[in-house]
Amino acid sequence: MSNKEIPYKIYLEENEMPKQWYNVRADMKKKPAPLLNPVTKQPITEDELSEVFCRELARQELDDTNAYIDIPQEIIDFYKMYRPAPLIRAYCLEKKLGTPAHIYYKFEGNNTSGSHKLNSAIAQAYYAKQEGLKGVTTETGAGQWGTALSMACSYFDLDCQVYMVKCSYEQKPFRREVMRTYGANVTPSPSMTTEVGRKINEEFPGTTGSLGCAISEAVEAATNQEGYRYVLGSVLSQVLLHQSIIGLETKAALDKYGVKADIIIGCAGGGSNLGGLISPFVGEMVRGEADYKIIAVEPKSCPSLTRGKYAYDYCDTGKVCPLQKMYTLGSGFMPASSHAGGLRYHGMSSVVSEIYDQGLMEARSVEQTEVFAAAQEFARIEGILPAPESSHAIKVAIDEALKCKETGEAKNIVFGLTGTGYFDMYAYQKFNDGIMGDYIPTDEEIEKALAKLPEM
Repeated sequence: MSNKEIPYKIYLEENEMPKQWYNVRADMKKKPAPLLNPVTKQPITEDELSEVFCRELARQELDDTNAYIDIPQEIIDFYKMYRPAPLIRAYCLEKKLGTPAHIYYKFEGNNTSGSHKLNSAIAQAYYAKQEGLKGVTTETGAGQWGTALSMACSYFDLDCQVYMVKCSYEQKPFRREVMRTYGANVTPSPSMTTEVGRKINEEFPGTTGSLGCAISEAVEAATNQEGYRYVLGSVLSQVLLHQSIIGLETKAALDKYGVKADIIIGCAGGGSNLGGLISPFVGEMVRGEADYKIIAVEPKSCPSLTRGKYAYDYCDTGKVCPLQKMYTLGSGFMPASSHAGGLRYHGMSSVVSEIYDQGLMEARSVEQTEVFAAAQEFARIEGILPAPESSHAIKVAIDEALKCKETGEAKNIVFGLTGTGYFDMYAYQKFNDGIMGDYIPTDEEIEKALAKLPEM
């Protein structure tokens, strides 16, 4: 099929939407290392994990044998409000760059929460409701996960308590108010309302927080309240499972028009959108059916893949969550208050980490100012104001398209546009005013945090 026949927006029909999530771990010959109990250092059991998470989510977290897991009909019905999401051919961007490359982006911002996070939020809220819980607790960085979970909880009449990373709480008041509009209680983290929050404030006076801090507070809040469980928006395998709908739809849309991706790019924080986007393609790679160039893009201010260590570490700053083998900067690493709040996490999903360690994916880190320059260029050309997190992928997609311009290769570049940036105007203002800076942690800072990795 010629390029002229490919529409700007490729939509799947409603009946073409995936009915199952894809679990890439089932096809991986070398599996990600198991989660460990933080006290015994032994592989965690379903019963132990169910003390923090819903039983079904604990089951999904530990499942590395079933490649496909049915999506409950009630979740499918909810998905239909905003899915299938479009795969967009960036004709205007291609023309502006003068590249022979064909650029596609999977747009996940076409729902009220403004991001891909709703894909897992509705699933986790559904299982909490099925278990008869009163409510859930969680953390949020940029606020997209908190917004999505607030919406999902309101749909199922569940109480929702959100610990929001303090720098985002202050920088994004309107994102906070959307959560409150959906009925959530939002607390800046680290707070003085939990034991772990008070400890972190004492150890790091004046800290603007991190996702690791907020996770610790949310877990403590869940375990101290009857009828509550903790839910997480990234990092864990259950989340990547739910987010696989992104990659499944992307691949189905490409297949519909006979297009094979050459390069697949996603921003990388904890790994939810990246893992969800690449899972079906990685599945083909490990089964020997196809080959792709996959690129994870992270901020230079929090470079877990490019400068971290592949080791067991705590998933949270308070060291109450299970230990996970991942690329990490150390659970005590406090990233600078960069504007890509959703990428300010010290570690990376165990699935994404193992994919990277096996050489199935490469990683790049980029500076904040160049990310916003790419975001501005994209907004002016494609008409969507992207989230700062998404813009990391945009930056590298543009880089790859310009390489094609030099070589004359017409490669198919696919990237994930995880959400919109309309609640990130404080950051855009700083960029437009020329007062946005870049921060790159020193080797000494990273080594100091890595020195506190748990002894195994």
